[in-house]
Amino acid sequence: MDPNPRPSSRAYQLHPARSSIVDLFNLYLGRSSHQKPEDSNREPPNKTQKRVTALNRELPPRNEQFLLDFGQLQSQFSDQDQLRSVTESILISLVVPCSGHAPRAEFLLFALRSLCSIGYINWDTFLPSLLSSVSSAEMSVGQGNQAVTSVSSTSLSPSGMLPSSSTIHNSSTFQSSNPASPLPSVHGISSPAQSATDPSPCVALSPVKSSDISCSGQQSTMRVNSTIRDNTLSCLRQLCCKIILTGLDFNLKPVTYAEIFNHMLNWLVNWDQRQQESDVAKSWRPDKALIEWLHSCLDVIWLLVEEDKCRVPFYELLRSGLQFIENIPDDEALFTLILEIHRRRDMMAMHMQMLDQHLQCPTFGTHRFLSQTTSPISGEAVANLRYSPIMYPSVLGEPLHGEDLANSIQRGSLDWERALRCIRHALRTTPSPDWWKRVLLVAPCYRSHPQGPSAGAVFTSEMICEATIDRIVELLKLTNSDINCWQEWLVFSDIFFFLMKNGCIDFVDFVDKLILRLIEGDNHILRTNHVTWLLAQIIRVELVMNALTSDPRKMETTRKILSFHKEDRSSDPNNPQSILLDFISSCQNLRIWSLNTSTREYLNNEQLQKGKQIDEWWRLANKALTGSSIGVATCTSGALLGGTTGVGSEGVAGSFSGMGKTKVDSSTTTTGERMMDYVTLDDRSIGMFWVMSYTMAQPACDTVMNWFSSAGAAELIPGSHLQSNERVMVMKEISPLPMSLLSGFSLHLCMKLAFQMEDSLFSGQVVPSIALVETYTRLLLIAPHSLFRSHFSHLSQRYPAILSKPGATLLVLEILNYRLLPLYRYQGKGKTLMYDVTKIVSALKGKRGDHRAFRLAENLCMNLILSLRDPFQVKKEGKGPTEFTETLNRITIITLAIIIKTRGIAEADHLPYLQTMLEQIMATSQHTWSEKTLRYFPSLLREAMIGRIDKKNLAIQAWQQAETTVIAQCTNLLLSSGDPSYVMTYISHSFPQHRRYLCAAACMLMHGHPDNINVANLARVLREFSPEEVTSNIYTMVDVLLHHIHMELQHGHSLQDLLSKACANLAFFIWTNELLPLDILLLALIDRDDDSHALRIVISLLDKQELQQRVKLFCNNRGSPEHWLCSGMFKRADLQKALGNHLSWKERYPVFFDDAAARLLPVIPLVVYRLIENDATDQADRVLAMYSQLLAYHPLRFTFVRDILAYFYGHLPGKLTVRILNILDLGKIPFSESFLKHMSSSNPVICPPLDYFATLLLGLVNNVIPPINTNSKSGSMGDTSNNTLRAPHNKTPAASQSGPTNASEGQKSFYQTQDPGTFTQLVLETAVIEILSLPVPATQIVSSLVQIIVHIQSTLIQSSNGLHGPPNGVGQGSVLPTSPSGGSTDSLSASRSSASVSGINASNFVSRSGYTCQQLSCLLIQACGLLLAQLPPDFHKQLYIEASCLIKESWWLTDGKRSLGELDSAVGYALLDPTWAAQDNTSTAIGNIVALLHAFFSNLPQEWLEGTHLIIKHLRPVTSVAMLRIAFRIMGPLLPRLSNAHSLFNKTLSLLLNTMVDVFGRNSQPATPVEASEIADLIDFLHHAVHYEGQGGPVQASSKPRPEVLALCGRASESLRPDIQHLLSHLKTDINSSIYAATHPKLVQNPS
Repeated sequence: MDPNPRPSSRAYQLHPARSSIVDLFNLYLGRSSHQKPEDSNREPPNKTQKRVTALNRELPPRNEQFLLDFGQLQSQFSDQDQLRSVTESILISLVVPCSGHAPRAEFLLFALRSLCSIGYINWDTFLPSLLSSVSSAEMSVGQGNQAVTSVSSTSLSPSGMLPSSSTIHNSSTFQSSNPASPLPSVHGISSPAQSATDPSPCVALSPVKSSDISCSGQQSTMRVNSTIRDNTLSCLRQLCCKIILTGLDFNLKPVTYAEIFNHMLNWLVNWDQRQQESDVAKSWRPDKALIEWLHSCLDVIWLLVEEDKCRVPFYELLRSGLQFIENIPDDEALFTLILEIHRRRDMMAMHMQMLDQHLQCPTFGTHRFLSQTTSPISGEAVANLRYSPIMYPSVLGEPLHGEDLANSIQRGSLDWERALRCIRHALRTTPSPDWWKRVLLVAPCYRSHPQGPSAGAVFTSEMICEATIDRIVELLKLTNSDINCWQEWLVFSDIFFFLMKNGCIDFVDFVDKLILRLIEGDNHILRTNHVTWLLAQIIRVELVMNALTSDPRKMETTRKILSFHKEDRSSDPNNPQSILLDFISSCQNLRIWSLNTSTREYLNNEQLQKGKQIDEWWRLANKALTGSSIGVATCTSGALLGGTTGVGSEGVAGSFSGMGKTKVDSSTTTTGERMMDYVTLDDRSIGMFWVMSYTMAQPACDTVMNWFSSAGAAELIPGSHLQSNERVMVMKEISPLPMSLLSGFSLHLCMKLAFQMEDSLFSGQVVPSIALVETYTRLLLIAPHSLFRSHFSHLSQRYPAILSKPGATLLVLEILNYRLLPLYRYQGKGKTLMYDVTKIVSALKGKRGDHRAFRLAENLCMNLILSLRDPFQVKKEGKGPTEFTETLNRITIITLAIIIKTRGIAEADHLPYLQTMLEQIMATSQHTWSEKTLRYFPSLLREAMIGRIDKKNLAIQAWQQAETTVIAQCTNLLLSSGDPSYVMTYISHSFPQHRRYLCAAACMLMHGHPDNINVANLARVLREFSPEEVTSNIYTMVDVLLHHIHMELQHGHSLQDLLSKACANLAFFIWTNELLPLDILLLALIDRDDDSHALRIVISLLDKQELQQRVKLFCNNRGSPEHWLCSGMFKRADLQKALGNHLSWKERYPVFFDDAAARLLPVIPLVVYRLIENDATDQADRVLAMYSQLLAYHPLRFTFVRDILAYFYGHLPGKLTVRILNILDLGKIPFSESFLKHMSSSNPVICPPLDYFATLLLGLVNNVIPPINTNSKSGSMGDTSNNTLRAPHNKTPAASQSGPTNASEGQKSFYQTQDPGTFTQLVLETAVIEILSLPVPATQIVSSLVQIIVHIQSTLIQSSNGLHGPPNGVGQGSVLPTSPSGGSTDSLSASRSSASVSGINASNFVSRSGYTCQQLSCLLIQACGLLLAQLPPDFHKQLYIEASCLIKESWWLTDGKRSLGELDSAVGYALLDPTWAAQDNTSTAIGNIVALLHAFFSNLPQEWLEGTHLIIKHLRPVTSVAMLRIAFRIMGPLLPRLSNAHSLFNKTLSLLLNTMVDVFGRNSQPATPVEASEIADLIDFLHHAVHYEGQGGPVQASSKPRPEVLALCGRASESLRPDIQHLLSHLKTDINSSIYAATHPKLVQNPS
């Protein structure tokens, strides 16, 4: 900013020197001083008058005299600064009128140079004002046609970086002396190519009235006027560029360079904006004047970006969008600049993208899907943002996403195929509905009102439609291969229903494309009625019904839907699926018949007639049952006469041959009536009932509901301790409906059933049976996409008073805690449920006597917290203290420790509110963790916890102070002969701080003899306490008890006796009288592991026979842990026996699944954690052995095994590891066969062979990594930017169609893989468990994996050659050089034959995968990176060490004799995508290792990225440009992910700058001198990275680097060589040398 503000323009107008200076310039310009300004360029009306004027014109003085005349004038005035300003103002005012007159323009240039020679021009004020004046003139000229428009800020910003700075003086400071607009004088300006005395012939036309001009005359005049305007602007810009070129000979301020650059780009981008009128544009061609100013403009730009001066970084051209102007003139000079921009942009963009980026795609093997960029919004709000699962790389290498971008992607392009690859994989692997909702949008045709594009969307409805059709074709091919894939069809129908119901697919468009693909495209693929069945599932969806009834194309759509029908001829006609498929066409016909009368002409009469036969089957089924009054509904289809029927809304369909042979089992109701037995239905009856679900959903629903009430109801007898006149009726138990029957119900019937069941469960007058509750949960598990509901919000809407009904609340909590916990985690709704349950906990914790609901809600909250796999906020609103109880606060800290240590923090946005969450918990929790526990905490959490003050001593002191009073009160209360009336006195009058010591005092009064105290009084008081007071009593009792043991030890008592008495006292509370909850007591004890006696007491309690028997009874009554497979009747446990006296004392509502033993499920794993932390591994082994049967019921036991192995990796003995693995049902976990053999071998400490690890990776390729599309039509051999596999795709159909390894195994439903959630997650996490269980150090494991990856191409190719000969001839005639980059031998020797890895039996790898060897090698790299990213950081450190060693040992990097050209060539080929290199057999160790690192980085949580710096630290000191490029290639793609993790970004950027200092530092002496221009792409990349981080995302026109980053770069550049430092001169905070600093508001306001 100019420190000397100028006077106003009016002051210049009135300055006494102004008229003299104007006269002087007029004299030399040949302009009459007495002539009116507007007449100075007015041309005479005819040639005669022109000649007369020319002959009488006086000749101006010689130019050389100007400076002398100006000097004489200058001496007449004392204030030289004002005189200089006035002179500048006059010069600017003369540029516009003189620009079209060549001699005058030349004189102005001469005058400028002359005045510069005497220091009379301040270019930093003159040039911005000149440009402003010129812009005003251009706008005035443009008013006759249109103004020169500015460029779009998104892609064609005039500067791309620099809006007009506020530091530039306002143009009004230098107003022209002529108050009139410059427009009149501009219109008559002649071209510089014309003579000074010969104006353009167009101005000689006589003025005529517009009414006298014909239409053709108007066009001619328009063309002439346009030419005049174009010439005017060309001359003006030409002169302006010449003036700027003169000014660039001087050192200007950065802000001036920015302003010039801004205008030049704007002119170039908008060079053709003046000729928009159609008739003019057709005949318009660039003239000589335009080409001249274009070249002058290019001269200015080249001078601005030349490396010697670096007035503006070349990077500004890269992001300017200049290369994307639509109408490039046929000019070599401009084309040369654009070509250079493209070249450097491509080189820069490479550093932003990972190797094999086209293979980076969500695997759905983890619950989280990491994005390449993070949202700038922090906190829980991030959870509500639309997620972008894949990013499309921009021309600058940036990851981009958004609905507008997705809509612009062309069908068949590489980006389109990559998107489809992601969606196809999602359809196969069924990620959660939460994922779908975040990435999908409502199809445009279903949007109720116009809306702007979504910023996060990357999939369009067209993409979803195409991928859905691809999946249908895949399943049809499997079906046609006689493979039983009914399960896959069921899973897909659930997702298909979900997508269609939510409007993500345009139904009409979908049918059109499906008919083209199946009927017209391939007549042989559609052989069954599966497609008809699929459409029947969605035909009741509102959007589909609208399309079939009100859409203009309804007739055509209906006809196409009916054309999918095929006569199903199954080899097993009695199979339920065959029956359903045979009937489904008639179901569909009748449904369409009932929807629309106008479409009935297309219906098949034969199929309509089948509805009568279904009626007949239903009538016979009812007749077979004695008594028809059991509520079984009859069909309302009516008679079918003449091809018509009176079908109601529940129209019927179906045909059943051999109907008389149908077996319908029945059972007798309590009234002697007969009822259909759904448990023992034969296959034919099941098939018929499935058909009914599509035709008569309501009658079918009614009969199912009648089944549950068929056994009648009985009155619940209250316990002897209860006095109640209220009658409670309970449904008698029957068997729940089996999954095999439910799975075939139509989704419409499932939805009806779910709603009617909810009516019975939560608003009925009779307590439901366990069978009804179990069937309800089975429905939700069968169709998790279609039927899921968030229960608290859903039920509160349907039944507003539900939470006021204790029975309904208890039932909801039991269903959630013991049945649907994994479903909520799969749905991504665990946190939402946790917040809902927390509200219940908060409302009940202070409420007296309400213990049962509170303890159940608290136990559910424990399970929810332990199930979370991401950091979370303890309050949904994020503010204020936590509403958690003390128990939940402690479990939250432990959960955080497990999450951070075993899975890392996924996003940068989680880090800021992690500290807030800890503060919220610590504000209400007084607990401190022991040193033994803290040593296993992750460092981030340990540092936050280690400074807390231990307040246990204060608690003991408080007890000692109150002990006398408390003992006195409790003596009166707890004496065996105590007065019962004293109970109410104690409850009403005791102090709250004294009541917390009740249990502690009772322990003291027992003296080892529990029968010394009054149990009835104690039980009554504890029941009247609030749950919070009971919890406080337990924690206080534990502290006092442990303190008492220490005191007694000091008095010489035996430790064994003291522990025995303590256990007896606690047994009195827990089992003898059931006064306290065992789960809370155990948690309180293990949290005191700082006292060695606490864990001994825990072990003693767990060893008690009373507890063992309770657990055994629970397991026997509960049945199989896989409750959905139980076919028999459930046995309801007695309330008092299940929950104990304390929780059941005033309760009448019966239990369903709840049990005191089940409350231990979240506790036992925490006990094991604490024992291992205290090195009590033998006791941990014993606890797991004792409670392995109970842990089988743990809803998340697979996750528990995975997490505990990761949390204590390197600290678990082999015996305990095997014990932990045995918690799992090993037969149902996809462990590799060799792993189980290795673990059971006599010497498992030996590292498995390489073949084991290669097989493990192959399993991930086949089951987890998204399959490569085998039908890709895009990608060319020579286009390296396509990044696609170039070899012919010959993947076998079996391997390409579905995710699992073999089709016979089939796709699993959600209920079969509830933990961890999907089959892909199960496979990936199983591989993680295998690696973590191996009794060998991480060093050997990582070394084996890296060894496989480094040489994988040559290993597979050689094995493939041995079997099939050379693969596709690749590598024999390759155009790529083979030395030193060819053949995967750069780190070993020059011999190709030794490149393969021994120890791998790769002969059948290719055939087992279904890929070519080249494809498989690249996918194995992706699989290895994914696997390593799931392992603890111990493995990451070893990976960085291995990678750095391999790179440093490469012989062509260490060979000092290699020329710079050879090294550059080697690096270039070494860092090719392995996808490309594998095709030409030019794969390298470095290329593979960098690709592995990038695959690893792309799956790594944000927090763990900080460890990536180790690899560069191991590579330093970097001594060559080749190594420097490798370092940048490794770390470059990380920077976009760090755009919102500022601290980590700064560290990474600083590390890269330090490697540059290693090579180009002031004191470095490289063996081969290197010019600064050799690393121009690295310089460009650094500029781009700091702008990306400053924006927090893709660089835009307004993007600016953060001042902190500029300061960092400035400090680092001080250590660089001057020539390199010069190229980075703008990445600093000096406003006098950096255009970024000079235009940064913060730095301009605070220049210090």
